[in-house]
Amino acid sequence: MKVAIYSRGLDHDLKTQLILLLTELQKHNIDILLLHSLASHGLDMNTKGINLFSHPSELDNTIDCLISLGGDGTILDAVTLVCDKNIPLLGINFGRLGFLAGIGKEELTTAVDALINGTYMIDKRTLIHLDSNLSLFGNTPFAINEFAIHKRDISPMVKIHTYLNGEFLNTYWSDGLIVATPTGSTGYNMSCNGPIVFPESSSFVITPVAPHNLNVRPIVVPDNNVISFEVESRSDQIICALDARREIVDKSIQLAIKREKFTISFIRLNENNFLSTLRTKLMWGLDKRN
Repeated sequence: MKVAIYSRGLDHDLKTQLILLLTELQKHNIDILLLHSLASHGLDMNTKGINLFSHPSELDNTIDCLISLGGDGTILDAVTLVCDKNIPLLGINFGRLGFLAGIGKEELTTAVDALINGTYMIDKRTLIHLDSNLSLFGNTPFAINEFAIHKRDISPMVKIHTYLNGEFLNTYWSDGLIVATPTGSTGYNMSCNGPIVFPESSSFVITPVAPHNLNVRPIVVPDNNVISFEVESRSDQIICALDARREIVDKSIQLAIKREKFTISFIRLNENNFLSTLRTKLMWGLDKRN
């Protein structure tokens, strides 16, 4: 078995857990591919079976799993690393919420045992793909959570004309517009009063940000639609965002969203599922009277 390890950086707690993880993996003679910048933190241990990588191109289909150490933002980074290589992601949470990185750091040893014994589940998640008449977001024009259009800084609200497969849907007078995947429905979309949808629902959620209409609500559409946009703004520029990445572009840009051709696989322990995560992470249905 071969495992890659990624993290944005190392504080004292994370460094301790990384050493524990490396030790546990080495006990089982697992080949380890460690992010080069992590090794530069002076890890004092046996380097047998540990190799380093610095670029996503060094990750290939011989890797059985990529372990992400951090929060949900670290998982978003990891998604852009594995792309369409079909490398499952295992997220160990060192952040605040840990919705995507759903395994607690206290479960690290349990997670390694599950990897060795194959006692885990694979969840496949759809992604969203951005097409435009300009080259945006380099080699990673996709997102697992959402695509968003925003007005820039203190600019007035924008008008976003939205189309499904070329047919007019609506004009949103708002600060912006979110198109979320089922995975992203529990993120920015939820914060803007968009609905939560199940990961396997094969849908997109279109949610306006601060709309200036009382009768405009989020809408769920099948993800086999191509969603395109025309933007009107008093400012010359708008912001386009894919997950935590953003680019400032001219308002005349042509933008279209569709379902990405590949999926991302997440490893979860058997006792964790979408409903239990909703209850424990988002306190869904919590009633202090009971």
